[in-house]
Amino acid sequence: MGRGGLMPEGDTVFLTAHRLDEALAGAELTRGELRHPELSTADLTGRTVLGVRSVGKHLFTRFDRDLSLHSHLRMDGSWHLYRPGERWRRPDHQVRAVLSTADRVAVGFRLHDLKLLPTAQEHGLVGHLGPDLLDPDWGPALAGQAADRLAAEPDRELGLALLDQRVMAGIGNLYRAEVCFLLGVTPWSPVSTVDPAEVVRLCHDLLARNAWRPEQSTTGELARGRQHWVYERGGRRCLRCGSAVRRAVQGSGVQQRNTWYCPRCQRGPVPGSS
Repeated sequence: MGRGGLMPEGDTVFLTAHRLDEALAGAELTRGELRHPELSTADLTGRTVLGVRSVGKHLFTRFDRDLSLHSHLRMDGSWHLYRPGERWRRPDHQVRAVLSTADRVAVGFRLHDLKLLPTAQEHGLVGHLGPDLLDPDWGPALAGQAADRLAAEPDRELGLALLDQRVMAGIGNLYRAEVCFLLGVTPWSPVSTVDPAEVVRLCHDLLARNAWRPEQSTTGELARGRQHWVYERGGRRCLRCGSAVRRAVQGSGVQQRNTWYCPRCQRGPVPGSS
């Protein structure tokens, strides 16, 4: 259950949680194995899965007796679902978690972050995050909180603010580039050049539009090569104006990421690009 690329977007994690919940909720584990240095002695066999939920890019699998398993997909993690006896699609050495019921097997591959904790303490891992764009209770109050957090640093580069999960949880590199394109500004433009409420509305609408399907489209089209306006389209023609889309780097250190923009459709500052 992954869509490829780099850091998964919030809608990918949301869809993963939904599929895991649909497959496991209400069932007792016949095998509950965690292959993680700090959890190697943990055995979840016999626990009943109460449900699976996402918070931004975090996943919580909840069990009876006040226990949750926290996982984060990071760059290359994923959860796969199989039928008992079905061959796994990735090698055994990448397996970090196996949650089996009588009918389904959930296998977590390359999960760098795994933690067992009381369900009542989940907030300690995600309490620092901004409003979750796919929160079931999303509405004016949460949207207003996200807009206020975004507006709090008006001089900050918009692209960096969009990736900051403390502002609002769920935006990754794909939506960073696409949201900036749809707003008509470059990712290096200061937050003060846009309407924070409109930014939040657009982010929520895009994630919600794609949350229930494996395809991610920001253009409204699902045909190959026409799903995104600029994301990963460096050197190719802009779908709106025909100009060559450019690629450049934003951020530094661990925050450094490639991003894409159209020099004609988007106004604002740009660094050296290719």
